[in-house]
Amino acid sequence: MKMPVALLVLLALCNAIKVNGEGNYLQCDHNPTSQPRPHSVSILEFGAVGDGKTLNTIAFQNAIFYLKSFADKGGAQLYVPPGRWLTGSFNLTSHLTLFLEKGAVILGSQDPSHWDIVEPLPSYGRGIELPGRRYRSLVNGYMLRDVVITGDNGTIDGQGSVWWEWFTSHSLNYTRPHLVEFVSSKDVHVSNITFLNAPAYNIHPVYCSNVHIHNVSVYAPPGSPYTVGIVPDSSDNVCIEDCNISTGHDAIALKSGWDEYGIAYGRPTTNVHIRSVHLQSSTGSSLAFGSEMSGGISNIQVEHVHLYNSFIGIQFRTTKGRGGYLREIIISDANMLNINMAFSAIGDYGSHPDDKFNPNAFPSLEKITLHDIIGKNIIMAGNFSGIQQAPFKSMCLFNISLSMSSTFSSCWSCSNVSGYSEMVFPEPCADLKNSNASLCFSILMRPNGRGGSGAIL
Repeated sequence: MKMPVALLVLLALCNAIKVNGEGNYLQCDHNPTSQPRPHSVSILEFGAVGDGKTLNTIAFQNAIFYLKSFADKGGAQLYVPPGRWLTGSFNLTSHLTLFLEKGAVILGSQDPSHWDIVEPLPSYGRGIELPGRRYRSLVNGYMLRDVVITGDNGTIDGQGSVWWEWFTSHSLNYTRPHLVEFVSSKDVHVSNITFLNAPAYNIHPVYCSNVHIHNVSVYAPPGSPYTVGIVPDSSDNVCIEDCNISTGHDAIALKSGWDEYGIAYGRPTTNVHIRSVHLQSSTGSSLAFGSEMSGGISNIQVEHVHLYNSFIGIQFRTTKGRGGYLREIIISDANMLNINMAFSAIGDYGSHPDDKFNPNAFPSLEKITLHDIIGKNIIMAGNFSGIQQAPFKSMCLFNISLSMSSTFSSCWSCSNVSGYSEMVFPEPCADLKNSNASLCFSILMRPNGRGGSGAIL
């Protein structure tokens, strides 16, 4: 008896995800074990007052400056006990653990003068929201190695409502800050923390390697403008797992630079593993790729995710002038509930930093595989709108069942896209019915952490 093509393809997918190293190739399987630091001090020892009113920026700065001296002695821990610790922006150091005890809340000051002003990131050329410089994030790491933010479910609260009001009223002179940002750092671990009310992004690793984000909760209210949960940006070897994220815009967004600046910087986001996450997005996407992707995004594995109460479930974004690529991405074992649009791939999304971009820098989107996905109360299945001069290719859908809540005459919309589909309901566009399943690709994450791709035959 001859097996159906779809079954053969799904078996090939499963085998491709297991071929090397008995499964230890996936980034989240390399779970770092944080060794206890041999030295520990409390923020209280540096004069901090946890009354929610006293500004403790100098206390945090002095404590971390002191703990630098232990970097070559096994590192150190800064302990934050229960209390409400108001502060402006401060920098971490290498070989440091910032530990927030249960009931400890680090509060971002609502006075913008307590947040430093810094230069824009080179892969963006300017602030994302405004030309020129940007506010430094609340907690920062620059060119660090071996840094940990963890605790017993302590909280970092950006008190972002004032920033949202200033953004909406166009009262800001600089781009809004994030809650936590690591720049050009390696071996970064964030776990067991709640993030609330970020001015913009919550966790932003940019130009980083070996990032593990585990068991964090992120929340910003539905009306908070363009608040985003976790944003791996021009970073590699990233794991995001066991997280609950609910934000005003995107829950998780992968990026890699903006137009000519991202192309020139040339650092992709690659080797990213996302699993066992619950994602909710009010106005954006539960899971987004781009639209700032000029350095490229590839070798991405997403599995066992729950996407709910969101405007869009999964979205790939780009536009003319971006350059770069989105490729070799697999999303599997996803459950969707109450989603306006399940899938989206858009070729005219987003703006440009200035008028210096090359309009002929066409992005590439190819080798995207979505399989084993169930959706309930979905309004529209998908919109795949590629670029005429650079059509989207190898968009492959397998074993997808969406329960629709509307009576649209067409649940799918497609243009300038080609791909393959099997066992998909509602029936997708003719553009996604290529008879050649070998167009579809699977990511092979090797044990050494370097990714590749292999055709599904």
